[in-house]
Amino acid sequence: MRLQGKTMIVTGGASGIGLATVERCLKEGAKVVLSDLAGSDGAARAQALDAMGARCLFMPCDVTSTEQVDALVANTVEQWGSVDIVFANAGIGGTGDAADTTDADYLRTIDINLNGVFRTARAALRQMYRQGSGSIINCASILGALGQSGTVAYSAAKGGVVNMTRTLAIEAAPRGVRVNSIGPGYIDTPLLKDFPDEMRQALIRLHPIGRLGRDEEVANAVLFLGSDEASFVTGAYLLVDGGYAAGKS
Repeated sequence: MRLQGKTMIVTGGASGIGLATVERCLKEGAKVVLSDLAGSDGAARAQALDAMGARCLFMPCDVTSTEQVDALVANTVEQWGSVDIVFANAGIGGTGDAADTTDADYLRTIDINLNGVFRTARAALRQMYRQGSGSIINCASILGALGQSGTVAYSAAKGGVVNMTRTLAIEAAPRGVRVNSIGPGYIDTPLLKDFPDEMRQALIRLHPIGRLGRDEEVANAVLFLGSDEASFVTGAYLLVDGGYAAGKS
């Protein structure tokens, strides 16, 4: 198995891409800390997965809190002795014209989607430097490279994640740690299933491959970047977007 003996943290792991990644990496032999907000479904999800023979724990964490993020990493080390892979996936959406976006809404999106990724990476790097090894994968978006009307805060945050990842990769490489980001396109989540068919079809047309993505397809990319198969990959921005960005380059 590709992650046998590895310990992994997934933030935002209670649903969607995060949960799919937890499930995929457990199947590949990892011990996984599923982390999400205290009021999420994370505890139940982790308990169900662990009951099936997987090594899965729930640890609550709000990525806007430095103390909680640092404790997440420290508690993982206390439980399992190391942190080999971190998927910084916690994030929120949000739309609205820039002229109508309040300071509070803008700053909240930045604090979760950009600063939260930084806090997670910083805590992980400190532990991984002590180990001399590790892999960090930051969840960006296609909007980390492309603009889209009505997404000013989200796009600003995701663009920051992409370039922060490159910088962290340069710093961390001499110390045995790899840092990469992924850029999902539109993924077929329950939220999109509630969209009117016309809107869903419009989203599908944005992807040359002719459909929306699936959670597990993003999870496969995270698995690769976290595994030793990606041992010479760092600073990358891996698009998982069905050709969306290629058609706009």
